[in-house]
Amino acid sequence: MMIAPAALDYAHHDINWEAFAISSAITGFVGGVITLANRSADRYELSIRDTFILTALAWLFIATFAAFPFILSNSTGSHTDSFFEAVSGLTTTGASVLRGLDYASAGIVLWRSILEWFGGIGIIVMALTTMPILKIGGMQLFRNEFSDHSAKIMPRVSQIAGAIFKTYVFFTFTCVLFLAVAGMEIFDAVCYAFSTISTGGFATTEAGLAKYAHLPSIQVIIIIFMLIGSTSLLLLARFMQGDFLAIFRDSQAKTYYSICLIASVVMTCYLWQDHDFLTALRKGTFGCISMASSTGFNTDDYTKWGSFPMVIFSLLLMMGGCTGSTSGGIKIFRFQILYSLVKAQLHHVRRPHGVFVPSYNGKKIPEEVFASVFSFIGLYLLSFVFFVMVLGLYNLDIYTCFAAVAGCLSNVAIGFDQTIGPSGDFSTFPDGAKWILMLAMLIGRLEYITLIVMLFPSFWRD
Repeated sequence: MMIAPAALDYAHHDINWEAFAISSAITGFVGGVITLANRSADRYELSIRDTFILTALAWLFIATFAAFPFILSNSTGSHTDSFFEAVSGLTTTGASVLRGLDYASAGIVLWRSILEWFGGIGIIVMALTTMPILKIGGMQLFRNEFSDHSAKIMPRVSQIAGAIFKTYVFFTFTCVLFLAVAGMEIFDAVCYAFSTISTGGFATTEAGLAKYAHLPSIQVIIIIFMLIGSTSLLLLARFMQGDFLAIFRDSQAKTYYSICLIASVVMTCYLWQDHDFLTALRKGTFGCISMASSTGFNTDDYTKWGSFPMVIFSLLLMMGGCTGSTSGGIKIFRFQILYSLVKAQLHHVRRPHGVFVPSYNGKKIPEEVFASVFSFIGLYLLSFVFFVMVLGLYNLDIYTCFAAVAGCLSNVAIGFDQTIGPSGDFSTFPDGAKWILMLAMLIGRLEYITLIVMLFPSFWRD
């Protein structure tokens, strides 16, 4: 992947092509050596512990090598900033420390978008294959769905992964085409398509999408593809296979779209008092979908809209999109499971002798799923409190601490003040705070349990 930005910078006679070429050579050499050194005719079966370790270390090592182009080109200014930019891209958080983006080489700008695109497909594959096995946050609920329904269309897991990847690529290039036709420059169209489908949010210029504020059609296209990116790619793959009603049968997708619709209507009505209806509709819908999908794009300084939109945006970014999508957050299906349990419990209080079974998508929810979901949400809250307290040690404003931690844990780099708001970034944070936030991004992306379970000594005992 480093070859593409290297070629682009070389074509523009930018010396940064050397940084990408050297990084590509180092990465290829190390990867080749490891591959050759571990070739074996014997099939190795991964244990649960092996899978946890492999999942965590893979993301850490990929982020390390992804930081090389930033380090060698000196585009970020320090090793910490280089690693921060790489981790932010791969986790599709979109938090940036890169200043002077308007003067950065085309290769660096493209590389940031490539990292988000690659991280997006990586988390989808992990969410649909590894996490159900590890029983993380109720993801085992999707193990049966993944095998039962999908196997009828594509019997082998490799075929399913291939179909998901093809769907991901198809919608990426479709987004590029639509943006280009709407009037966006080709280079920007490619970068924004990568950032939109992956719900990452990296921009190509300091102005961001405000550069195309005179073209409302571009914002409409971005809204549509942010929704696509935050929808389960497995459902979209079934749609591409000819099952056109798959999305409309899925309770998670229907709930997610309903919440986005309600939030957009409420925000439109709120903004209508200061704007004409179409402008209020466009701004309100764009802001809500950007937050709910954990993309973090902005076309306007929403911090000037008042306190009410900030509350709505905060709730949406923590909520997140659908499981099996590129979006972050807690995810819709976990709230559905909690709602189903609370509903059954309330019915049981009213009718103690009745039998009320919590269900999801028409199926009974196993007890282990409830335990897994409660563990996940508990870890989310504990992680949030822990990271806010640690950031407080760096004498950061408490409001900034809350916004930064909520954004990084939910993998949406957005804030509601001047420090990390629409016109701000994370470059002013101390290096120690940046490492803390990098850990928050990885924990949020790997669904908390993956990394936290490795801290227990019992995990390493045979």
